[in-house]
Amino acid sequence: MISSIRKLINSNFSEKTYQEFLIALNSEFPGAIDFRIAETPVFIGKELGAKMIETCEYIIDNIIDPEFLKKTERAIPANERLSNEGKHTHFIAFDFGICENEMGGLYPALIEMQGFPTLFGFQAFYPEILEKYYPIPDNYSSYFNDLDKAGYLELLGKVILGDCKSEQVILLEINPHKQKTRIDFYCTEKHLGIKPVCLTELICEGEKLFYITNGKKLQIKRIYNRVIADELNNIKNELGEIIDLTKNYDVEWVTHPHWFYRISKFTLPFLTHPCIPKTQFVNQLEKIPPDLENFVLKPLFSFAGQGVIIDVKNEDISNIQDPENWILQHKVNYAACIQTPNTPAKVEIRMMYVWEEHATRPMLVTNLARLSKGKMIGVRYNADKDWVGGSIAYFEK
Repeated sequence: MISSIRKLINSNFSEKTYQEFLIALNSEFPGAIDFRIAETPVFIGKELGAKMIETCEYIIDNIIDPEFLKKTERAIPANERLSNEGKHTHFIAFDFGICENEMGGLYPALIEMQGFPTLFGFQAFYPEILEKYYPIPDNYSSYFNDLDKAGYLELLGKVILGDCKSEQVILLEINPHKQKTRIDFYCTEKHLGIKPVCLTELICEGEKLFYITNGKKLQIKRIYNRVIADELNNIKNELGEIIDLTKNYDVEWVTHPHWFYRISKFTLPFLTHPCIPKTQFVNQLEKIPPDLENFVLKPLFSFAGQGVIIDVKNEDISNIQDPENWILQHKVNYAACIQTPNTPAKVEIRMMYVWEEHATRPMLVTNLARLSKGKMIGVRYNADKDWVGGSIAYFEK
């Protein structure tokens, strides 16, 4: 989006260098990157970056408001309530589409948010490799708040490990070695020393949880939770006998599963901001809008774009069985703003925050980017396209 830098990147691009970059990126954990890596990083100027950060901080102001817990209590399903929620989430991710307004200018539009971890481990590894193959101007960084890789990893360790030793902390997931994001689990283990453990491998003895590693049974004091509730509910019957997570266990959660629900699409209808598209709960619609072509219909707690209806029809709304768990969101016009050798690409930027245990608010630390030429961001919408996929944004300092 910075034309001078875009010209530099595009003019220096070669398929040979790109393939060498991919080989280097895959060399640490061969076969673990199960998603497409884009041919280019993204560059964000000061003005656009400031709008994103200001919008994030506005939402955080709402999250730290004492009324937030009351407003979002309904979001937590009754059969998924757990103990030891804690005072706040440890992670927040805000997804912005870079959009075009009526005047042809660019602005960030909040698409989704999650009180849940994302690729925090991979984002320490990825830019270090990328910067060996791509020219990054000195006054641009993928980190925020004066962090570099070392400072970022130190902070990430404080948040995830707390006061525990690494062997007392696990990364909890469903079939972690089969997940598309497993590269992040391996990077996290390399950086922090914590093992990815499947939910089916947990051992319960009273209120204590254990796992086995290298033939030793170790007590779990802290869980870095990567289990997506929606995925667990969909495949629970296939997993066999697993522990009941709703029981009271002597563990700390990072971050507690309740925050997956509290900070999510569920939060959007409570927010009013120029960079946040108007959003309503379907069960609170007074009438179905006549211009449905300007709206998108989303289930509240799905992930990876599943269940989203782009071309909404009246019957899509009237056929919903649980309208309190759906939102109708005003569409935004993604800008095809990343020039590529053929058709330009659209982009989403994920602003990634961590929240230390006793801090008054979370801190912006890094980001990731996703390029698309399809109807939506995501692999299934970009099959057989180039200059799309996972990337990272460099923000002007």
